[in-house]
Amino acid sequence: MIVLRVIVFLLGAALATWTVLTAITTVVLPRGSRSVINSVVFGSSRVVFGFVAKRRPTYEQEDRVLALHAPFGLIGIVGTWLILVLVGFMFMFWALEPGIGWSGAFAESGSSITTLGFVAADATAERALAFIEAGVGLLLLTLLITYLPTIYSAFARRETKVTLLEVRAGSPPSAIEFLLRYHRIGWLETLDEEWRQWETWFADIEESHTSYPSLVLFRSPDPDRSWVTAAGAILDAAALDASAIPSTERAAPGVCIRAGYIALRRIADFFGIAYDPDPAPDDPISITRAEFDEAIGRLEAGGVELVADRDQAWGDFVGWRVNYDTVLLALAELVHAPYAPWTSDRSTPDHTRPKIAAVWPGLRSRRATRNSSRR
Repeated sequence: MIVLRVIVFLLGAALATWTVLTAITTVVLPRGSRSVINSVVFGSSRVVFGFVAKRRPTYEQEDRVLALHAPFGLIGIVGTWLILVLVGFMFMFWALEPGIGWSGAFAESGSSITTLGFVAADATAERALAFIEAGVGLLLLTLLITYLPTIYSAFARRETKVTLLEVRAGSPPSAIEFLLRYHRIGWLETLDEEWRQWETWFADIEESHTSYPSLVLFRSPDPDRSWVTAAGAILDAAALDASAIPSTERAAPGVCIRAGYIALRRIADFFGIAYDPDPAPDDPISITRAEFDEAIGRLEAGGVELVADRDQAWGDFVGWRVNYDTVLLALAELVHAPYAPWTSDRSTPDHTRPKIAAVWPGLRSRRATRNSSRR
């Protein structure tokens, strides 16, 4: 019996310690940390919310359901931490005094973690355990209080730029529209400063979205917006600038693209998304030459000065896009991004039906119809 009590006590201590360490690495550690607890909770909530969302008749209703996924997942993680700590200490209370039974151990553990004190501990060892559990409960509550403001502060910084992009690139955001609008208002020569601002934005989301991965799944307030489609529009605009628009200074768009694909790759690494870390400049991408030529034609019709050698421009564009093509499309699938050209409207270089449409039948067609009617 003593051996059984020792084993149960050690199991309870291990469970409580593992849970507390998970909470600390999730909230305090300034880097992405994979956790079985967090993965199970978020994975389970993803299945539930995805099941409900795919039965909504419109994309806007689906988006409202999916918008609840990340907040409920966060609360679910904290609730799971508390439950696991309660169970761990319940094991330890039973091991110290098996005569109270499992029901009594549960009551004593619940009394301690909530600091309600409705069950009094008699022995010194039990009192010490109750004090420790009460401290752990307060620690988890404190972590939650500090965690949520940090999450929403990073979310607000991200969404400010995403919202401003609608003025510059339309809705859904388009790299071509972005360049045309800058040309119309005479700002094309100031693009270098814009690329520097977006370089900072990419650095910010790399740090925040890998330290707090739940941010990746937080959706924009407007169903037509997404941080992924915003990133795609900016990267494509920078790639078009670097490859097709003549300039004596090529550093700024290239540096922005590099900051962008590094950020997207770091986020993809956390979610286990596979990609080629060193692609060849002529590897296939999801954009076809015909689509590129159409984009160039629109820019030319809009009065944008372009390079004469279109073959070289296409080769340069491919050399830039290949660095972020795979991770961009994969992240668009991961977050179920709204429709946007060259990002969430495709999934493979063959232009097969996007995977998201296979999960939610009809979603792609509704998005395309809605956005076509807007134009």
